[in-house]
Amino acid sequence: MKRTDIKELFSDPKTYLNDSVTVCGWVRTWRDSKGISFIELNDGTCLKNLQLVAEKTIVDENALKPALAVGTALEVSGIFVPSERNGYEMSLRQVTVLGECPQDYPLQKKHHTLEFLRTIPHLRPRTRFFEAVLAVRSELSFAIHSYFHSHGYKYVHTPIITGSDCEGAGEMFRVTTQPWNAKEKNESEYFANDFFGAKAGLTVSGQLEGEIAAMGLGRIYTFGPTFRAEHSNTTRHAAEFWQIEPEVCFCDLHDIIEIAEDFIKYIIRAVMKACPEELAFFNERTEKGLLEKLEKVVASDFVKLKYTDAVEILKKSGKDFKYPVEWGCDLQTEHERYLTEEHFKKPVFVTDYPADIKSFYMKQNPDGKTVAATDLLVPGIGEIIGCSEREADLGKLKDAMAKRNMPLESYLEYLDTRKFGSVPHSGFGMGFERILMYITGVQNIRDTLLYPRTVGSL
Repeated sequence: MKRTDIKELFSDPKTYLNDSVTVCGWVRTWRDSKGISFIELNDGTCLKNLQLVAEKTIVDENALKPALAVGTALEVSGIFVPSERNGYEMSLRQVTVLGECPQDYPLQKKHHTLEFLRTIPHLRPRTRFFEAVLAVRSELSFAIHSYFHSHGYKYVHTPIITGSDCEGAGEMFRVTTQPWNAKEKNESEYFANDFFGAKAGLTVSGQLEGEIAAMGLGRIYTFGPTFRAEHSNTTRHAAEFWQIEPEVCFCDLHDIIEIAEDFIKYIIRAVMKACPEELAFFNERTEKGLLEKLEKVVASDFVKLKYTDAVEILKKSGKDFKYPVEWGCDLQTEHERYLTEEHFKKPVFVTDYPADIKSFYMKQNPDGKTVAATDLLVPGIGEIIGCSEREADLGKLKDAMAKRNMPLESYLEYLDTRKFGSVPHSGFGMGFERILMYITGVQNIRDTLLYPRTVGSL
C-alpha cells in the first residue's frame, strides 16, 4: 500500500502541508466527543504521534467507531494541516481498520512499569519506551560498524558454536544432539557419538578466532551474539548478549587504549546526532542529566590509572565498602563507581591488573605480578570495556595456560599464531547492551534486549 511515514511528515512538513496524505499505524490513545474524535497514531518511524482529527460531519461514523480502540491498526487518509497545539495534524477524511484490537489488549494505559512490560516482551515494542530503546539500539549498531569501516577494519564473523572456552571459566552452554537419556558408558563415548564428535558449546567470546583473523588481516572486529551460562541475576547480566571485539596487530596497550577512547566518543557523538528526540525522552524518563553526562564524556580526556594506585585511592577514601579493598582483589562495581562518579567524575582506564585475576591470554608485565590489561570504567555502570595487549610469547602463553590447568590440545590452532610469525597485538571486548544502557540511562539489561535471556527465563 502506498503511504507516507509519520517521520517523513514531521521532517519535511512544507512538502505535505495542506495536501492529502495516507498513513498507517497503531492507535496509541484516543478521545471522543459528540461532534469530533481525536486519535493519536504511531507507525514506529519516530517517537512523535500524528494526531488525527475526525469531524463526524465529514468522516463516516460507522467506519470511525471500530477505529476508536487502543492498539488497533489503521490506514487513514486526510489533509495534513497546521496545528497550534501539535505543530501539525491530519484532518481525517477516510479510515480503514487493518487489524482490530479487543479490550483485553494489555497496553491500555499510557504508562506501565518496566517490570510489567517484561512479562509481555512480545508487545512491549509498541510502547514509547521500547520504541526509543530499539531506535537507539539500531543507530548505535550502525555507528559501531561505521567507526570500524572508516578506520580500515575488516568485519569478520567468528563461530557461534565452538570447542574452546575463551575465558576459561567453564560458563558455556553445551550444544548437543544427544538425547537426554543417552546410554553411553562414559563422557568420551558420549561426545564421540555427538554431532561434532566432540564436546561443543556456544561461544563466550569471538576473541580467539578474531586474533587468528587479525594475524592475516591486520585489523579486524567482530560484532555478534555471545553466551554465558553464568548464574548471575543482576541488572547487568544476561545469558545471551551482543559483543564488539576489535583485534589490532602491531599494537601495544597504550595504542589500544587510544583506540578505545576514540571509539567510545565516536559512537556516543553519532547517537546524539541521530537520536536527539529519543535521548531527550530518556533524559526525562530514565536519568536526569543524561545529556549533560554524554556531552561531558565526549569532551573530556579519560583518566589513565594503574590498578595499584586505584587500590590506594579506594583504601584512603574513607568509604565503608561492602567488599574490602586489598591489592590482588578484583574491583567490584561499588569500587568502580566510586572512582568514576566521586573521585574523578569521568571515565577511567585502570591498567596493569594482577595476573591472577585476569585471563590467560594477557601479556605478562616485566614485574612478574601484573599483566598489560585495562578496564574502562564509566560513571553509572562501572566496567564497560575489557582490554589488553595479548601475550605474544609462545612459552609464556603456554605457562599461563598450564597454570590454569587448561588443555593445550584444545587450543593448538590458537597457539600456532605464536609459533608462526607472532607479533605484538591488542584488542578489547565491549558488551553492546552495557554501552546501550550507558547511553540511554536504562538501568536493567533486560530492558535493552528484544527478548532477554536470563537464569530461569526463556
